[in-house]
Amino acid sequence: MSVTAFLTDSTLCIGCKACEVACKEWNQLPSDGFDWKGFSYDNTGQLGHSTWRHVKFVEGGVIPGQGGNSPENFSWGFSSDVCKHCENAGCLEACPTGAIVRTEFGGVYIQPDVCNGCAYCVVTCPFGVVERNRADGRAFKCTFCYDRQKEGLQPACATACPTESIKFGEIGELRQSANQRLAKLQDDGFTDVHLYDPQESSVGGIHAFFIVRGDPKTYNLPPQPEVPTTYLRKGWISAGIAAGLMLAGTLFAFGKGSLR
Repeated sequence: MSVTAFLTDSTLCIGCKACEVACKEWNQLPSDGFDWKGFSYDNTGQLGHSTWRHVKFVEGGVIPGQGGNSPENFSWGFSSDVCKHCENAGCLEACPTGAIVRTEFGGVYIQPDVCNGCAYCVVTCPFGVVERNRADGRAFKCTFCYDRQKEGLQPACATACPTESIKFGEIGELRQSANQRLAKLQDDGFTDVHLYDPQESSVGGIHAFFIVRGDPKTYNLPPQPEVPTTYLRKGWISAGIAAGLMLAGTLFAFGKGSLR
């Protein structure tokens, strides 16, 4: 089986939300409602237990060469967000029940029938993707359409995208395609485009990378995501040193007492 990935090109996204609808329809997820939130036309708001694909509305302006939002050059940008399926997944490492597994396609999958609702995965996700369903306590996120992949089908979101903003395929080929697209955009004058794929961070790369304009933080993509479990080594070292000092102090105290 080949390791697969998503490439989401925000420069091609038109904000139609077809990916959201296809994801909800295929996975039988409930609606998020159609309430006006007062700050955006985006009704879903963010990724969550019932929203596994979320088209983010980046409202503001983009200054070529600088990026970010600017009132002097107002524009709307869109980008379809999803679970990153990290190479080093904090949720998988923290799960105490084995509910979260790595599939043969490289995706990170939560088995709903094994999840006990402890929420360790929620607090250890560097991207804030995983969320508990308050109705039953279990955690949910994008499954990478594991059921469709097993049948040789593409994920529902990539199939439904009318502009091919969401591409799906073998991870190495997609990275090559992403770099080619980035180079073309830069040649065309888009000097503020970036490929978001933090391979140098502790997550070790992601299986859902993004081409974005301006600051990636605007798209809820942290510049240096960290897997919380990377700090365990420092903690254990500090605990070991403290325990050693306590033992040495105890031995010294007993040794000094026995000499009297």
